[in-house]
Amino acid sequence: MNAIDLSVDQPIAALASPPGGSARGIVRVSGNNIRNVLAGWFEPQDIDAWNSAKSARSHAGIIRMKGETRPMEIPVQVLLWPNRRSYTGQPVIEIHMPGSPCLLEAVLNEVYRHGARPARPGEFTLRAFLAGKLDLLQAEAVLGVIDANDQAELETALSQLAGGISTKLSNLRRDLLELLADLEAGLDFIEEDIEFVSRQDVIDRLSQSRQFVDGLVRQTVERMQSRVRPQVVLAGLPNAGKSTLFNKLAGSNLALVSPERGTTRDFLTRAVNWNGLSFDLIDTAGWEADAQGIAADAQQKRISQLSRANLVIWCTSASLSDVERAFDDELLTNQQDKTSSTIRLITKSDLVPSTACETKESTTVHCDTVRISALSEAGLAEFEVALRRHLSNGHGRSSQWLGMTSARCRETLDSLANALERCERAARAPSVGDELIAVDLREALDHLGVILGVIYTDDILDRVFSKFCIGK
Repeated sequence: MNAIDLSVDQPIAALASPPGGSARGIVRVSGNNIRNVLAGWFEPQDIDAWNSAKSARSHAGIIRMKGETRPMEIPVQVLLWPNRRSYTGQPVIEIHMPGSPCLLEAVLNEVYRHGARPARPGEFTLRAFLAGKLDLLQAEAVLGVIDANDQAELETALSQLAGGISTKLSNLRRDLLELLADLEAGLDFIEEDIEFVSRQDVIDRLSQSRQFVDGLVRQTVERMQSRVRPQVVLAGLPNAGKSTLFNKLAGSNLALVSPERGTTRDFLTRAVNWNGLSFDLIDTAGWEADAQGIAADAQQKRISQLSRANLVIWCTSASLSDVERAFDDELLTNQQDKTSSTIRLITKSDLVPSTACETKESTTVHCDTVRISALSEAGLAEFEVALRRHLSNGHGRSSQWLGMTSARCRETLDSLANALERCERAARAPSVGDELIAVDLREALDHLGVILGVIYTDDILDRVFSKFCIGK
């Protein structure tokens, strides 16, 4: 948004359905006196029901507009929320019609011509926030649902949208407000020596609140770190099928595939979205003994990539000799000491009978092992299960926070935690009076209000809602 417009009286309008052709398109209008926007060019089938509607209802009818050669008549369904019980907390109209891009644009221009202005990015959700329909955490979750890259991110966003973290923070704010009221009531009756809350009770309540906030601070750190895409590195001996697997997962032919050993001399990186999993995939050169020259440079690059890997996929050809298999086992065992997460793939399984592979199973290497063939796709389903488990377990998916919420709230949560720590420290000091505890407690409540959006400034709203697309 170029500038935050906190005026909610004027009707705003935007396309609410995805761009492009579709069976149905939607134009959304929100604001006061929105029926006037359709006056004169929308003809409802039941004019009395349209004019007297007091609650949400669908109205069939026809939109009449000027055409280049003759008037256009478009059958539509108009969903009307005439009261404040809508998403934005104000009267809303949705015009449902055939999803022709040209038609939608023409209707949208007609809406603008009859008194609505174009909505800015995120302005529908901004109005919902200003009307108290959503708090700021839930507003961010709307964008989180739209931008979710995988199932885990979607579940986190939906939980935040449903009020999961908001409810906990609102309960914390209510408890701290009650504690502040007890302290200030005691100050009002200090000459009568009336105690509304004991000092030990104050300490216990502050300690419980501080521990809860400390946990949230840790979660924001983990969530912000987990926003970096996991690094998945393919490693193994030369000609182990790494490049074939890389091309399969990346959905391209970036990696050169050849039966000759040592085809890969550098490493390739590709951002991959495979079956709902999002990660950076790195294909490295095959591991060679006594490598020299260019091969030695490739080995150093491989070691550098492995040191930063969140997950190593170790490719072992099913056709290795006993000597090669022993060397492969040794390398993998050494690598496992440096990497906490490893999957071993027995590649090219279509070339060797499964019974032959089973007789060669290693007793010294302990990690998830899956037999696959990237060419025939045998075993890919089992590999997906193992990959999904490793990425979800090792990449910070337990957080209740969205990445964008963590970034906005990180500093404020630190300030909240520090204020509560000062409160608790003051409460434990017998010489400190309740009035000083109350001062720090008010500061903590201010920080909490910023997180929830009870206290906000235009620049905070601009940072949040400028990330939205128009129509949301």
